[in-house]
Amino acid sequence: MKKRLICLLMCLVIISTLLTGCSGVNGKSGSSDGDYHIAIVTPTLSASEDEFRAGEAMAKEYPNVVTHLTLPENFEDEIETCISTIVSAADDPKMKAVIVASGQSGLIPAFQQIKEKNPEIITITAPIFDEPEMMSKYIDINLDTNWIKRGETIPTKAKQMGAKTFIHYSFPTHLSKPLISARKDMMKKTSEALGMEWVEVVTPDPQTGDSVEAMQQFLREDIPRQIAKYGKDTNIFGSNCPMYDVILDEAMKEGFIVAEQCCPTPTQAYPTVLGLEIAEEDGTNFDKINEMISQKVADKGMTGRLSGWPIPVTIYMPEFAVYLAMEMIDNPDFDAKDPAVLNQLTKDKFGIEVEYEKLNSNGKTYDNYFVMIMDSIFY
Repeated sequence: MKKRLICLLMCLVIISTLLTGCSGVNGKSGSSDGDYHIAIVTPTLSASEDEFRAGEAMAKEYPNVVTHLTLPENFEDEIETCISTIVSAADDPKMKAVIVASGQSGLIPAFQQIKEKNPEIITITAPIFDEPEMMSKYIDINLDTNWIKRGETIPTKAKQMGAKTFIHYSFPTHLSKPLISARKDMMKKTSEALGMEWVEVVTPDPQTGDSVEAMQQFLREDIPRQIAKYGKDTNIFGSNCPMYDVILDEAMKEGFIVAEQCCPTPTQAYPTVLGLEIAEEDGTNFDKINEMISQKVADKGMTGRLSGWPIPVTIYMPEFAVYLAMEMIDNPDFDAKDPAVLNQLTKDKFGIEVEYEKLNSNGKTYDNYFVMIMDSIFY
């Protein structure tokens, strides 16, 4: 009897140890006790708040695993220091993955040097903006937004929200950028295919002498004229973030549709325009922020006329990259090159739908470069 009791107690201890000692990435608030390190590299707080906050949050969530490094603020003048900062992560013998979420270009040499130091280290970008050919060659997994496809998804959503006209505001230096120009062309093609009238308006250019205020004042005067002409069933899109302080404010007055901002996030213009009082501890509580927006929008009789993405992509993507790295390290059977697997990981970790697909650029599909569209929230 005594022997059976001892055996039973030993079994209970073993089971308890297994249950409490298991690591993994099954839930956003989980923890990892893996005997390895992951570095996430972002700009500083003042240079790019969202990416910095994401890196900071991951380091707090996994203090024994994740190290948060920051790049110099003067990126263009200190590119060599930026590269050495990234490469320094590989000096850690426990380093298993290095993630760079900087939204900048010129960093390919850092990944080349990491692989020279230790080819086993997983490298992920979330994102950077170098040539896809080079990124695909020297970086294990690349993540970015599907910017061109948004030229299709935004007008499609606008049409579903009741838009009969699609107005596109931009300025010459923006329109000279290939990505913005290609997205605009896709917006025009999609709008016309869906039977919406396409209207293109060029504003003062804040990047060639005109001020941001001049651009905003133009919008303030022009938008009411356009709505008087085309009616409230008009969607307005602006290619520049500062435009939305005016676009959303005018939407509340004029009642038109804003299917998506250029950077579709609940923290762009909505808090200012709607006068939201967001406590510091709720700064990244997007469920709460989205509820606050929805209530304010309802109070103004605008329910269903405004939409966006439920989480800033600049926070989602660096955090997702950390979870992805953990899965790649912890689970040998995890297929990081299957878009469906990436989609499911997002659903598991964030509770939202995101559609990843492999990048196709100039007729070539890249097996390790993924671009995404996030499912919408309607206010």
